[in-house]
Amino acid sequence: MSYYNPPRFKNLFDPKSKQPFVLSRSKIDSFIKCPRCFYLDRRLGLGEPPMPSFTLNDAVDTLMKKEFDILRAKSMRHALMEKYNIDAVPLVHSELANWRDDNHKYLGATTFHKKTNFIISGIVDDVWVAPDKTLFIVDYKSTSTTKEISLDDEYKQGYKRQVEIYQWIFRQKGFKVSDTAYFVFANAQKNNEKFDGKLEFLVNIIAYKGSDNWVESTIEKIRACLENDTIPDYSPNCDFCKYRLAGQKLESKTPAKNNSATIIKQTETPIGTKIKQKEEKLTKQSLF
Repeated sequence: MSYYNPPRFKNLFDPKSKQPFVLSRSKIDSFIKCPRCFYLDRRLGLGEPPMPSFTLNDAVDTLMKKEFDILRAKSMRHALMEKYNIDAVPLVHSELANWRDDNHKYLGATTFHKKTNFIISGIVDDVWVAPDKTLFIVDYKSTSTTKEISLDDEYKQGYKRQVEIYQWIFRQKGFKVSDTAYFVFANAQKNNEKFDGKLEFLVNIIAYKGSDNWVESTIEKIRACLENDTIPDYSPNCDFCKYRLAGQKLESKTPAKNNSATIIKQTETPIGTKIKQKEEKLTKQSLF
């Protein structure tokens, strides 16, 4: 039985609604990667098939939080913070559990953006505080590599945007936030002679100086995108767009087994076009 059953009818943007629309950090990044896929998801309910959860990464995150919480209760620096000369301690705040989503409400830290009527949300891993009350956004990352860990890989540009959005959210909430964010990397070692029922990690911290100057303008672009009745163009660097286009070409050339089904037909060209939805009996089923 498939666990993916589109389209979705909840959490969709309605241009006529006056209710604030919740826009998460991950959906902002989705828009940056591919406006078309973002639109299909947030406006039409056709989200990308979900990925299996990274349970080992989640376990590392949980243990990291427990470790820093021990020091949080004592207002003490972690040994790593001393090693990297970070003059801060884990923040104690009444809202921290909500910001970290310890209660699994899937919201995190939020701020209302009046111009777009969006509630911008993001779930942080941790927040550290300096003696002058400046906050540092902290994100835990798990990996296993023999290479030197850096933020230079193409996919890690999303890591940078992630903490920059968090920095923007906390500034909107009235906090003094440093441009410097910290990534705590736990790197699982693979050179041991045997597994012996445990993984050993090397843990290091990478500092990153971010800039949230792009965030607000991007939020406004997202509002304009969602209000439009035109689906954005295919994105040349989007794997899902490439898959859909390749599927269309193959299906147009390959006879399909008759499979009569009632579906919602979207009439569109490779260039963005107006949405036309209507139920129709088809003798050939198209997935795209």
